[in-house]
Amino acid sequence: MNQQQISQLSWPDSQLLPAIVQHAISGKVLMQGYMNPDALQHTLQSGNVTFFSRSKQRLWTKGESSGHTLQLVSIDSDCDSDSLLVLAMPQGPTCHVGTETCWHDNNANSPQLAFLYDLEQVIKSREGADPKSSYTASLFAKGVKRIAQKVGEEGVESALAAMAGDREELKNEAADLLFHLLVLLRSQKLELADVIAILKQRHR
Repeated sequence: MNQQQISQLSWPDSQLLPAIVQHAISGKVLMQGYMNPDALQHTLQSGNVTFFSRSKQRLWTKGESSGHTLQLVSIDSDCDSDSLLVLAMPQGPTCHVGTETCWHDNNANSPQLAFLYDLEQVIKSREGADPKSSYTASLFAKGVKRIAQKVGEEGVESALAAMAGDREELKNEAADLLFHLLVLLRSQKLELADVIAILKQRHR
């Protein structure tokens, strides 16, 4: 958000605009707060999402006590310029009760593709773990050659299922392929977001 966009915001008499915070990668809605002009400027300057607290009657940076900050990625306004959408990367749980979002039944309310981000975090947590503790940990222990081999196997099996017209088998094999691809990316210190960035560049 630039200064011209800021100048076009429709501030109400209260000088407070609702600000919805969304996970910049998974798309999960994390929380809602309110920003006044000072909170917006502080957010843009500091890189940490800051609100105006109606209960404290002062600026409040998310995580100032807990350390669970929201690192700013971008801010945009809606078509009427009277609400804000904040994309951020949470550093720990967002809700004060310790949950990932302020909507506690998170699995029911998350976009379906957000599961891929959650799966990436699970895969990341298994890297370096005891190979006997999980299949994923055992893959990491066997090294990139075995992981790459599994990607190749699952790719071939997905193609064969499609050629046979077996939709159920294709879904299962495609799930296996995607899982092993995520493991392969992690083994090379890459994420799905890195691949998506390439796709976005190609389709501008």
